[in-house]
Amino acid sequence: MAMGELKHTILQVLPALQTGGVERTTVDIAAAVVEGGGRALVASAGGRMVAELDAVGAEHVALPLSTKSPVGIWRNAGRLADVIEREGVGLVHARSRAPAWSALWAARRTGRPFVTTFHGIYTEKTPPKALYNSVMARGDAVIANSHFTADVIARRYPFAAGKIVPIARGIDIDAMTADASERVPALLARFGIEAGVPVILHLARLTALKGHEVVIDALHILKETLSTPFVCVMAGDDHGREAFRKGLEAKAAGLGLENEARFVGHVSDVAGALAASTVAIQPSIVPESFGRAAVEAQAAAVPVVVSDLGAVSETVLAPPAVADEERTGFRVRANDAGALAGALATLLEAPEDERRAMGERGRAHASAHFSITSMQMKTLRVYRSLLE
Repeated sequence: MAMGELKHTILQVLPALQTGGVERTTVDIAAAVVEGGGRALVASAGGRMVAELDAVGAEHVALPLSTKSPVGIWRNAGRLADVIEREGVGLVHARSRAPAWSALWAARRTGRPFVTTFHGIYTEKTPPKALYNSVMARGDAVIANSHFTADVIARRYPFAAGKIVPIARGIDIDAMTADASERVPALLARFGIEAGVPVILHLARLTALKGHEVVIDALHILKETLSTPFVCVMAGDDHGREAFRKGLEAKAAGLGLENEARFVGHVSDVAGALAASTVAIQPSIVPESFGRAAVEAQAAAVPVVVSDLGAVSETVLAPPAVADEERTGFRVRANDAGALAGALATLLEAPEDERRAMGERGRAHASAHFSITSMQMKTLRVYRSLLE
């Protein structure tokens, strides 16, 4: 089979299956286990994505794993141990901290291999928080979603040395490369943008960490620099941060950017939004452990501008790591509106064929290194190494 055979029962453990990158990866790996001839179980508190598990041939085990109560975590360890023995589980894979403690104790109690995945980098401001986080480094194999994340794990948890395996998060390359042009007119109409106006896409939840304030300052500079019109679409929910969103809108209005800055809320059609865009940006002001937005943009053949922090040195090709003619975007100093505006101006003023060539290089780069298939195959290789 494409994934390689895996004649075992694999149990993945996470808090719930509502929505998000952790949940999506869980379903993708469950599908790979089934394709490899194994049995895929997922234990969680449930949610809307349970139906997707069923569709790929996996099975859901409902347990109250979203609890962070110490008593609840301890009780869940017993529940998971019962599942492991009853269902003949060969390996346990935990993807979040609270259920990982339950899974660790259950795996040790039953003598099963235990795998963890760092889907992000956790803050550690106090010793108790550091201890709580450390469960994610206690696997027999510790998967990191980037080399940057792997380096952080090795520095914080020396005891994990030799067990850390970098496996980049996989994205749906097919969805990003499929022709979405027929959906563009409706999206532009929703955003209130005329056809032909260059679009800068900032696809991220509204939070200070994603650099929205820097973007507004950069747009102000760009408006004074460019002679042609442009619009920046900031697509993302405020997740209850209404005051932050209103503050951003007020700042944009105060700088005369009512036409250039559009806050459009959540956009579910990522491929369509990228197809409508000239440039995509990921201007985070803190290091990203992976940075899905930039990878998806490259897969859609859209040039990118990103903050030169965290894992973007792995996901976006730019000098000095590669020659200028090999770049897939621009990496600029974080929290620097002038640098961001300069890179955007360069891209927006570049000839169309140059942007197209950069986008095609980005698509080839994303397809070669960040596909779901690659992530699935590498993860199953970890499973087999522990089971065999």
